[in-house]
Amino acid sequence: MAHSAYPRERRHQRFNLRVPVKVKSSGLAPDFQATTRNVSVGGLLLEAPCPLPLDGSLQFSMSLAAARMFRPIELAGEGKVVRVEGQNSSGLYAIAIECARPITETLSGAGK
Repeated sequence: MAHSAYPRERRHQRFNLRVPVKVKSSGLAPDFQATTRNVSVGGLLLEAPCPLPLDGSLQFSMSLAAARMFRPIELAGEGKVVRVEGQNSSGLYAIAIECARPITETLSGAGK
């Protein structure tokens, strides 16, 4: 089987974005705080203090804020763990999440 020298094209554009994210892992582990490494509409890569099992489902939420924004944008999603990389030099795991549906804005930040 021949392997291409080029990586597989992604369905969604990724953005290098480092923001805190709250993770609820459906009873597989206690809820915890992680940091995004990159984000797309269809998934995200987290740096987390603990590993999660492959195919484990989870829910997450994050808030995007910038000086020129009227209000923070609250985002949420759910998905499954598709890859886990071992601890890096900071003791964090890289966890790739594939979203069940596109990440969406929640209304919790509206009107604040």
